[in-house]
Amino acid sequence: VQLQASGGGLVQAGGSLRLSCSPSGRSFSRYTVGWFRQAPGKEREFVAAIRHSGGHTYYADSVKGRFTISRDNARTTVYLQMDSLKPEDTAVYYCAADSGIILSSIREARQYDHWGQGTLVTVSS
Repeated sequence: VQLQASGGGLVQAGGSLRLSCSPSGRSFSRYTVGWFRQAPGKEREFVAAIRHSGGHTYYADSVKGRFTISRDNARTTVYLQMDSLKPEDTAVYYCAADSGIILSSIREARQYDHWGQGTLVTVSS
């Protein structure tokens, strides 16, 4: 499945952005969808994920309470609402999907087979 991520941009610290991730030609009904980010010179890190079954959500400690992952009822789009943004949130954000991830691996980028192209989020201080 091909993924399309959008919604990045430049925002001041304390501001908000909403990222969107959509699969081309299908829904996310059987996929766990995750958001990852990669800052310059750093490894890609887990941000949040939503399971296809039950819609349970998971967050990195660094974003818990500030970011919210959700999906629309038709399961055609997954959102990442980012509030109270900090300069350290600056990164390229990627959405990823996979149909066979087990819960213990949900934070591991290597477990996701399908990736979007990334969208840049820049938070100024």
